[in-house]
Amino acid sequence: MRIAVNTRLLQYGKLDGIGWFAFETLARITRNNPSSEFIFIFDRTPHPALVFPKNVTKVILPPPTRHPLLWYLWFEWRIPALLKKLKPDLFLSPDGYLSLRTEFPQLAVIHDLNFMHRPQDLPFVTGSYYRYFFPKFARKAVRIATVSEFSKRDISVTCSVNTDKIDVVYNGANSVYNPLDESSRMHWKRLNTEGNDFFIYVGTLHPRKNIDGMLLAFEEFKRNDKDNMKLIIVGESMFKTGKSDRILKSMKFRKDVKRIGRMNPDNLRLAIGSSSALVLVSHFEGFGIPVLEAMKCHVPVICSNNTSLTEVAGDAAILVNPGSVESIAAAMHRIARDESLPIELVEKGIQQAKKFSWDKTAQLLWNSIERSL
Repeated sequence: MRIAVNTRLLQYGKLDGIGWFAFETLARITRNNPSSEFIFIFDRTPHPALVFPKNVTKVILPPPTRHPLLWYLWFEWRIPALLKKLKPDLFLSPDGYLSLRTEFPQLAVIHDLNFMHRPQDLPFVTGSYYRYFFPKFARKAVRIATVSEFSKRDISVTCSVNTDKIDVVYNGANSVYNPLDESSRMHWKRLNTEGNDFFIYVGTLHPRKNIDGMLLAFEEFKRNDKDNMKLIIVGESMFKTGKSDRILKSMKFRKDVKRIGRMNPDNLRLAIGSSSALVLVSHFEGFGIPVLEAMKCHVPVICSNNTSLTEVAGDAAILVNPGSVESIAAAMHRIARDESLPIELVEKGIQQAKKFSWDKTAQLLWNSIERSL
């Protein structure tokens, strides 16, 4: 079997949710299927630290795809020409982008359709590209993989695709995430929060993640906080962060909020594992990997009661209305004041996290590859 793979998001040190999905699944699939040939297609020279088995050939196909016009050039012209030369049995795209100008079978991993439901969250040109092309990609694909039952239903309805064509391949969490001992927790807090307890947010910064609501809820929480709780925000800004920046500057308790950029898994494990709770109150999520990372670190979770998050969190999190500052603030108060609740959430989270792993994800994606053929 010869499989060409879009690996343009395998950028060492810059992996986000989709990048981690691609890295973790492809590492396992290539290792577990040595008799198959894989051709990884990069849009720039890959980092030398990205090492794969001998059955993987790397192809560099410029230009780097940093703009919708370059996405169009790459997928509608460069990729078809390359596939015609390679003659693969399948083109696999872990980020969902396909080519409408090739007849080779294609499998798209479409993680979610947030851009269809929240167009205001994206820059105009980017959002327009997604809304125009992704329904076409969904119909063009011989099969679709997605990361939750919620996204499966959404793709089926929104893109007019039969559910029989869609496979659910849940995300996992890196094996580095596991609980810290008390000494390590206290050491991290002494270095970063002057020894104080803190809530943590992990993810990119843009409107869909509801950073605004989280900040306003933390401000409300702090009015009655007797323990000097902090809030740490981990992640890089993507776009449209002006409103959340203004909210932070206007907060009375802004000195209790600390922003940290992207962290590698080893450092992120220390940050999450030292926290009192993860706060992920997004307006829309296709999955929500930080929920699993927190559960594996034995840390309670506060997350939204919408989209895929109820599916991922189960009964092992405090579910809140992301549109209600009061609901989010009340959840923070429950974590801070109720000594038994965090223990209960951690115990449930340990069991919930066992349902997900990258080994399972890779096997499910391989099953989808075989169905595609």
